[in-house]
Amino acid sequence: MANGLLASIDTPEDLRKLGEDQLPLLAQELRDFIIDIVSRNEGHLGASLGVIELTIALHYVFNTPDDSLIWDVGHQAYGHKILTGRREAFGSNRRLGGISGFPKRSESIFDSFGTGHSSTAISAALGMALAANLNGDTEKQHIAVVGDASIASGMAFEGLNHAGVTDANILVILNDNAIGIDPSVGALKQYLTAVKEGRNHKGNNMIKSLNFDYTGPVDGHNVRALVAELRRLQCIKGPKFLHVITTKGKGMPLAEENQVKYHAPGKFDKFTGKILPNEEAGLPPKFQDVFGLTVLDLARKNEKIVGITPAMPSGSSMKYMMDLFPDRAIDVGIAEQHAVTLAGGMATQGMVVFCNIYSTFMQRAYDQLIHDVALQDLPVIFCLDRAGLVGEDGATHHGIFDIAYLRCIPNMIIYAPLNELALQNILYTAQLGLDHPIAIRYPRGRGTMAQWQQDHAGRYEAIEVGKAYCLREGRSVAVLSAGSIGENVRAALAVVEDPERFGWYDFGFIKPMDETMLHHIFEKYERIITVEEGVVRGGFGSAVAEFAVMHRYHNTIELLGVPDAFIEQGTVAELHTLCGIDVPGIVEALRKAAI
Repeated sequence: MANGLLASIDTPEDLRKLGEDQLPLLAQELRDFIIDIVSRNEGHLGASLGVIELTIALHYVFNTPDDSLIWDVGHQAYGHKILTGRREAFGSNRRLGGISGFPKRSESIFDSFGTGHSSTAISAALGMALAANLNGDTEKQHIAVVGDASIASGMAFEGLNHAGVTDANILVILNDNAIGIDPSVGALKQYLTAVKEGRNHKGNNMIKSLNFDYTGPVDGHNVRALVAELRRLQCIKGPKFLHVITTKGKGMPLAEENQVKYHAPGKFDKFTGKILPNEEAGLPPKFQDVFGLTVLDLARKNEKIVGITPAMPSGSSMKYMMDLFPDRAIDVGIAEQHAVTLAGGMATQGMVVFCNIYSTFMQRAYDQLIHDVALQDLPVIFCLDRAGLVGEDGATHHGIFDIAYLRCIPNMIIYAPLNELALQNILYTAQLGLDHPIAIRYPRGRGTMAQWQQDHAGRYEAIEVGKAYCLREGRSVAVLSAGSIGENVRAALAVVEDPERFGWYDFGFIKPMDETMLHHIFEKYERIITVEEGVVRGGFGSAVAEFAVMHRYHNTIELLGVPDAFIEQGTVAELHTLCGIDVPGIVEALRKAAI
């Protein structure tokens, strides 16, 4: 429950009624409110704490929503949401049926543009500004708040390059805190550090050279100074650039000291900041850790192995390899297109490249995947973390499209491991040498083998490419699963009536598919049910249906998976239920198939 000044603010109009001398107190109340809610409900913490004063100043000076405010990478936007009519709903943040953790146009008129991925705000703001010019509105303001890790992305540079030769009324605000989720990297980060420390020559300002009116650096936690500077810039036409220095996690000492851990820390004590124990001891490993530990072990034995990740070394567990082999594990920043083509270039020289990209972010490098890797048949090993439904991050982050967008690419191998052991073995198999690129998709979260590291880690078996496995024979209905969603199938078969009726087949290889096994299945069973944690249209089930059409089989086929809709936020279990691929949903499909 909000108290004090914050309790009186339902819209930015209410905010603008305050005196400037009241804004520091409001900043403290807003910071405390976010800490209170996130400590109990989880979510993104550090990024929003770092822009509290900037958020207040922006809504205080500009006439939002008539002036457009776009947040680049939406996890900065909690304060924005609270000040724009969603204070009372903030307790539902990231929950099923609640508000989104990211800006979302359908949620509020104050969310000028939906932002879940990075580096899009400048292009969107420029598009709005150019449209305003065409509509004869030269007074409207368009503000893009961009993190320093995001501005290093190619798309952000494309936006800056274009904006600098226009008369668009656009203000780009660089939220410079030297960290995205992990610390920022690259030459631009070094340049910004030099600017902050006063070591660069003002005559050598790269932003000014792009025809922007540059101001800064400005203390991003001095709300009065921010208000004064924003009011000055409000009166200047054309492209403007404000360099703001902030501290991620500001106002919470442990979050300031441990910025990676407190990006999204889980539940914590709101008074001390101490992260609460989550009883991880004895739990099965996270799939990302199986990847990271396996690749590290393989890299110890194979000096040709290199790792590439676009700004996710901790989230992908590439950090294990980076710590031991810093020259062979590369963080390229938020630059998925560059990561993919870099991997292709290294593969031409005989390197064994593990390119780890979250499934949802691989979408940003689709042309490079086709043109720079698959077309040239380069054996890059793409490891697609967070494949499937990822939970509370919602529609912008679900990795549900990869099977469909990869399956149509010639030369591409696609593999979805059933469990940790299968993931370890496909990583081992891939580094032995494949003739084609491979995409290995695995989910967010934990597997099923609590003793994986003790019993299986480092004990490898090569996998035959394109082979499916019969896990149990049945009489009349065959269930075909791809990936870890097969564990739901296993649980469903354990409770369904007359289980002997149902056969179960694990199709780890979605492409190439085991056609010999498919012929056996279609000749033996009357009904086929496919189960996948991806979109039904164009996915694994579609591949099975295409096989049936091609070979003139007339069996009844039912496809279970993610429907043709953008799935919102919720726990993974809740979203499985929503899509009908939880255990009860699969049991019901089996029951109907057996009638």
